[in-house]
Amino acid sequence: MRVAIVENTRITHHGQVGVALHEEAALIDLWKPWSDNALPTTDESDALVVFGGEQSATDDHTHPYLPALADLMAAYTQAGKPVLGICLGSQLLARAFGAENHLGTAPEFGWVDVTLTEAGRADPVLSQVPDTFPIFQWHSDTFTLPEGSVHLAHSATAHHQAFRIGRATYGTQFHFEASRSVVRDWTRTFPDLTERMQPGWTTAHPGIATTRGAEADSHGLVLARAWVSLIL
Repeated sequence: MRVAIVENTRITHHGQVGVALHEEAALIDLWKPWSDNALPTTDESDALVVFGGEQSATDDHTHPYLPALADLMAAYTQAGKPVLGICLGSQLLARAFGAENHLGTAPEFGWVDVTLTEAGRADPVLSQVPDTFPIFQWHSDTFTLPEGSVHLAHSATAHHQAFRIGRATYGTQFHFEASRSVVRDWTRTFPDLTERMQPGWTTAHPGIATTRGAEADSHGLVLARAWVSLIL
């Protein structure tokens, strides 16, 4: 299988999603539109992954490729090809299907508990993890659900944590790709930003990583493998 991965920032870790794709010997086509505005087409790959970034889903003035990327996610979905949008990717997916993006209204950071809805407990991907599970978050924005989508998970701060459109298009506000190694690198690379999101994070992070972070690692890989199985 061939998978197009869209990175929206200069430091993008594929993390657990990358592990699951490489386990299945996926061929990866990597796109970095933040640097050149180039995007794949629906003819090039069997599935599409859109990762996060520091921009909002409506920052067309600074990232002019965003409307085209949202349209591309819709086109892959309409072609019956699996789509995965994580964090900014989920916000763009919501935009692609007519939902509203709400900026700065739902800040979350760190390993946060997410709870499945009834539909989530029956979903082929989300049902693979416990009803409530810790997973990494780093966002301030949220969105309304697209009409016709299936609401899969919520948290105390951001009600719309995960949704599905059709068979295999998923948006997750949480970063299930973010293993402890990924989080450690983010903490080292962006100390000012992480401290702003959660004061004391740099000091607290190692201890939290050994407990909730370790649990989240296993859940993230389970979710990644379950979504990748939809491409096969």
